[in-house]
Amino acid sequence: MATMVFVNYPVKDVQASTEFYEKLGFKKNEDFSNEQSSSMVWDDNFWIMLLEYDFYNLFLKGKKIADTRTQSGTLTAFSVESPAVVKKIAEAAKANGGSYHSVEMDMQEDQMFSLEVVDLDGNQFEPVWMNLG
Repeated sequence: MATMVFVNYPVKDVQASTEFYEKLGFKKNEDFSNEQSSSMVWDDNFWIMLLEYDFYNLFLKGKKIADTRTQSGTLTAFSVESPAVVKKIAEAAKANGGSYHSVEMDMQEDQMFSLEVVDLDGNQFEPVWMNLG
């Protein structure tokens, strides 16, 4: 069995965040979604779980949710099939209330390409393409 990765993000508005991620190309899995959470599927192995703040807090055992607009709690990268897909996700984020930026890593785009995408709540992730051939 392949390992699956489920990233959990705290969000203020589950519906707005769900619509945002759908516009980036994620699909909502209704079987694992409710009023407090949306299960957003990229592919068979990578999902982002959007959890309303009160629900997210249940898992923290007294910790505070980071203010992801000013602090980073995690930076999640996931692979995509081409630099064009990286750009498509980033542009969709920007067009729908999010943002993106690039980081100079001294690598040629034909070797590796990524952009830092920020969602409506400040959660950040990185679609990345790498030439592994």
